Parts: sequence; C-alpha cells; structure tokens
Amino acid sequence: MLIVVEHPLVKVHIATLRDKGTSVDQFRNTLTAVSRLLAYPVLDELPIERHDVTTPLSESVGYRLTKEPILVPVLRAGLGMVEGFRDVIPGAIVSHLGMYRDHETLKPVRYYSNFPSHRDDHPFLLLDPMLATGGSAVDALDYLKHEGARDIRLVSVIAAPEGVHFVSTRHEDVPVFTAQLDTGLDPRGYIIPGLGDAGDRQFGTL
Repeated sequence: MLIVVEHPLVKVHIATLRDKGTSVDQFRNTLTAVSRLLAYPVLDELPIERHDVTTPLSESVGYRLTKEPILVPVLRAGLGMVEGFRDVIPGAIVSHLGMYRDHETLKPVRYYSNFPSHRDDHPFLLLDPMLATGGSAVDALDYLKHEGARDIRLVSVIAAPEGVHFVSTRHEDVPVFTAQLDTGLDPRGYIIPGLGDAGDRQFGTL
C-alpha cells in the first residue's frame, strides 16, 4: 500500500531538496524538516496504553506508547531522516543497516547491521530518502523479517513507481510512505526528476 503524504509544507521542502543550488547544510536541515512532517502520518496508528499523570493541580488521564518504535536508517542516506523522527519520538531506538548499491549491477550489497535483540515485536520504521529500483528496500525488508520484525513501515522522501511496485510485489504487507511519487528511473537507475544522490548532498561528498 502506497501512502503519499500531501501537505503544503512538504511540497515546499521537496522543492528545496530538488534544487541543485541548495547548500549542504540547507539540504540536511530540510531533510530533517520533511522527516518530521512525515513522522506524524507514519506514526498515526501506533498503539498506546493508559498512563495517568499528576499535574500541578490534580490527577489526569494520560497515555504512553505501548512499545517504542525502532528506527532503521539505511546507511548512509537514511541517517538524514533520523533526527526528524526522534524530534517527534525522542525515546525511539535506532538500529542501523549498512547497504550500498553496486553501480554495475544495481544490486544492493549489505555490509552492516545491528538488529535490536528482544524487540522484534516493536514497530519498525525503515528510513531511506530515495526509493528507486526498490532493490535495497526489498533486501532490507527481507533482513528485518528474517530477524523477526513483524510490524514494518517503509518511509522515503522521493519514490519511483518502479520501486514502489517491486516492494509491493515482494512485501505486500508493508505500507510505503513517501512525500513525492516521481516520474520514473533513468537508464542508470536514478529517480527522475529526483534530487540527485541524497547521501552525497547531505554530507557534501559530491
């Protein structure tokens, strides 16, 4: 299931991310801002439980999350989405997943992971700004499910129809959230019009 988050501020931020004249710092800050906006619809159905509190004047009904979410940024581009989500859920656990795309085969190569033990029943948010071919996303979802994760949501900023389709055919139970569905992929597997390489642009390694 694809959910495109429609919000005026999201559209404004996407334009800033696309602009090749956007500086490294501005790109990184804008990616955080978009991620913060995406967090609310992504987290809309998180389970909560009653947790009453004492105010300065009386007792009050309160709530807390039943299980804190696990953020899984795909290194390195996904790191730029973590701060925005942690602004919304400061108690979130971060579990890193290192992957890169072989530029010859366009296949994902996994080189690092640290799945949080004894938390496979928590909600998992897989964070990657660009959902292009879908190869890396599918490999990451395969890994998370192999480790026992059952409640997973894939979150991107820009997505290509090819990537969304590939994920839905391999993991139809995983909802895909994105801020923008673009036209498609070029022959090299890059999203058009896209925003370039999200990792390079936020870390200045152009």
